[in-house]
Amino acid sequence: MNGTDTVALVTGANKGIGYEAARQLGALGMTVLLGARDPERRDAAVTALRAESLEVHPLTLDVADDESVRAAAERVGDRFGRLDVLVNNAGISGDARQPPGAADLGGVRAVFETNLFGVVRVTDAMLPFLAKSAAGRVVNVSSGTASMTHMNDPDHHFTGMPGNVAYPVSKTALNALTVQYAKHLRPLGVLVNAVAPGACDTDFARDLGLAFPRTAAQGAAVVVRLATLGADGPTGGFFDENGPVPW
Repeated sequence: MNGTDTVALVTGANKGIGYEAARQLGALGMTVLLGARDPERRDAAVTALRAESLEVHPLTLDVADDESVRAAAERVGDRFGRLDVLVNNAGISGDARQPPGAADLGGVRAVFETNLFGVVRVTDAMLPFLAKSAAGRVVNVSSGTASMTHMNDPDHHFTGMPGNVAYPVSKTALNALTVQYAKHLRPLGVLVNAVAPGACDTDFARDLGLAFPRTAAQGAAVVVRLATLGADGPTGGFFDENGPVPW
């Protein structure tokens, strides 16, 4: 699925994996709406992508704010009338140290507000437009840390990570949410999947203190693959660059 008749929205797209996903979708000929809450960074990103002759439009969007999401949906409806691809990329790590038994619940709630409730907020607002697409695709950017299998595998490096009740838990919840939206939208032909892009060279990975052997562009390539699935593609799954990731 590509071409100038395809409209894609990427949230949190002013930098990192979101920016690279917007760039790669635009390179396929899609019209890309670059969603970001910071106007200055958003406009700088749009300018850079337009310099590559890509069809990119700025969209003010704070996924944690009801009014911002409502206004963004109104703009999408007024200008395009439909949406073919939604990439729920916006996410925060919060305080990387939220150990069981000593977590700051305010900080935990803030992570869930963006990483989980923000996805509900944006996806629900865009559902009327996704329903009008001939081949709607929703990609939720999750994390390998969301895999409960990996977290409990003594041979996997995730088992050595300190306990954290915020970020990885929010992403596990996002995976469960992905399954529910996939069930709901399957009759409309809208495919909904979660992706683990891996630790990439981004500000986000640095905030979490992760090693990043891969580029943001490599992480975004997994997102774009799921955003361009054919009609026979999977839905309700969790994938990385190597294929399905165990729940």
